[in-house]
Amino acid sequence: MQTYSQVATNVVRAANGIDVAYRRVGNRGGLPLVLANYFAANMDDWDPLIVDGLAADRDVITFDYPGIGSSTGTTPASVTELAAECVAFVHALGLTTVDFLGFSLGGMVAQQIASSDPELIRRIILCGTGPLGGEKLTFTELSIDELADPVALLLNSFFTPSDASQAAGHAYLGRLSLRTANRDKPVATAAAVVQLDAIRQWGEIPTTDRYAMLTTIRQPTLIVHGNKDIVVDSVNAIVLERHLSDATLLILPDASHGAQ
Repeated sequence: MQTYSQVATNVVRAANGIDVAYRRVGNRGGLPLVLANYFAANMDDWDPLIVDGLAADRDVITFDYPGIGSSTGTTPASVTELAAECVAFVHALGLTTVDFLGFSLGGMVAQQIASSDPELIRRIILCGTGPLGGEKLTFTELSIDELADPVALLLNSFFTPSDASQAAGHAYLGRLSLRTANRDKPVATAAAVVQLDAIRQWGEIPTTDRYAMLTTIRQPTLIVHGNKDIVVDSVNAIVLERHLSDATLLILPDASHGAQ
């Protein structure tokens, strides 16, 4: 079986006319597991160790959001619009039900789909993410300029300052270089700006029923979060666990935004 660093990139045209780039690895036959990525990330930013681990006994699908990496179209201006585009992509693959893992922005997308298109998702994994109107999710301190130094950004935000965590970070960065051919296209700054605006909009606190959306999500959910997440405060994981009807929470020690 090919590894994630070897598998080809494919393209499927969704009903909305967007050509979505995706990669599929693992054992076919069971229910696929779709991975939705974080802010300003393409398919090459998934850790091959994690993808291959999941693909040991699962059919795993990664993809680029519209306007990101090798996918066409324009970057959706809200999480709601992005979720609708992701639903169109899953349907374009001929799939009617999947399991869904969302990391950071991808976790916001996962919640939106689980609420608006509940028949599409059987089970959810939420990594380093927060609910609609969550705590400190407007990211006023985050600047697009930080993307100019992605190595420093990843080491400082995904990992804690401890020696063990920084060593894990450098190992992660090394694995991101395993794919040497047919790498994904870089994420355009303009697309990242739109995504950041969408995330900030998600973080705005509703005037009433702040966490009402979570009560509409019925799927079994695993929440994975770092106890020292400096991007999405770990209190958001606790909020998710308290308000979702069927949730299991794992808060991992000495872990920041890249807890998984």
